[in-house]
Amino acid sequence: MEKNKNNIVVLAHNAKKDRLSEFLKDKEQWLTGRTIVATGRTAEHLEKTTFSLPIRHMSPGRSGGYNQITEMILAGEVKMVFFFQDPEVDYAYHEDIKNLLDACINTDTPLAVNESSAKLLTVGLIKMELAGKI
Repeated sequence: MEKNKNNIVVLAHNAKKDRLSEFLKDKEQWLTGRTIVATGRTAEHLEKTTFSLPIRHMSPGRSGGYNQITEMILAGEVKMVFFFQDPEVDYAYHEDIKNLLDACINTDTPLAVNESSAKLLTVGLIKMELAGKI
């Protein structure tokens, strides 16, 4: 894949998939011209809605999808990551999730872990693009 900085990665734990879907549907016009990248079940969930932006399917998270996305982040192919996390999920043992979050930190890739931070990242992105700063 070419270094497409218009990729926005979206991930959600099961309990947060509906909230992510509603957020993306509500902000769809803000995301026009972007490619949404999602792990298997999140991508499938988004396609069941009326969400119409292109979605690039990765493998399911536990089947290597988190690792695929980590590689994209490290290669500079991701504009930002929305990972709507469920605090009830103990992912401390998921080395692949830890690596994904570490990749965001180490590459200074914007990361939103809930709806409020995703909204702020999206608004910030639009303002920076309009100002010609990115």
